[in-house]
Amino acid sequence: MTRAYLPLMLALSFLWGASYLFIKVAGRELQPGTMMLARVVIAAAVLVGFLAWRGELGGLRRAPIGAYALGLLNSAIPFTLIAWGERHIDSGVAAIANASVPIFVALLAIPFRPDERSTGSRAAGILLGLVGVGVLTGASPDGGWWGVAGTLAVVVASLSYAAAGLWGQSLIRGVSGPVLSTAALIGAAVAILPLGVVEAPHETPSWTAIACVLALAVLGTAIAQLLWFRLLRGYGSARSSLVTYLLPVTALAYGSVFLDEPLHASALAGLALILGGVALGSGVVRLPRRAALPQTP
Repeated sequence: MTRAYLPLMLALSFLWGASYLFIKVAGRELQPGTMMLARVVIAAAVLVGFLAWRGELGGLRRAPIGAYALGLLNSAIPFTLIAWGERHIDSGVAAIANASVPIFVALLAIPFRPDERSTGSRAAGILLGLVGVGVLTGASPDGGWWGVAGTLAVVVASLSYAAAGLWGQSLIRGVSGPVLSTAALIGAAVAILPLGVVEAPHETPSWTAIACVLALAVLGTAIAQLLWFRLLRGYGSARSSLVTYLLPVTALAYGSVFLDEPLHASALAGLALILGGVALGSGVVRLPRRAALPQTP
């Protein structure tokens, strides 16, 4: 475990936590498909410029088709589901539901990636983090069945993220992080294009909505994807997915400050449990091992 792990985790938590805020505000004027199409197209354009600056544009031509297809699981499906879900639940609740990613990674790793199975302290950290998420779920949605549907949409998005993390861990062995990020976003843009065009607004959105989409694309997508694939390359899908346990904390804070969303007392208890889960699951803190019993001579 190097010193880069926690800074990367914290940076991603602040960027992705703010994404729920941007989606909530922009979603008041833009449909999910159009908003996410603009998000991935702008982010892809930023990363293409980044690759050109680094002299790596040729990597896009050499990238396998799987790098582009990854965008379906890593961006197109989860982005759209979360945007739709936030039409019915608070941004903080969406982040809470999204914190189920590590448990899906652990479950999918059993048949597909045995080397990523979580045991010992890491398994304890995942369970502890889930308990924290359960405590935070005291801030449950008030939208009735639509609130339940919105929450379930984000949970399905988490399953998609988990599958993308495991697949991306295999792909990144042969493709650089910036190239893989860019290729995946290009693939996502192609996948979302039909829905984005159909849901396009008849009137120009406000500057507030446009600013939120730009921030979502540049900060929450382009820059965040670069950090994410760097984290994935260095620490694997299981440890990298633990960043989602921090998102409820940052998203609840953003929602409370900027959107006047209620901040329940259970959030403080959940915060302690989630941070403990991240510490155990990442390996920063380990449970003491039981001493071996002395053998009888």
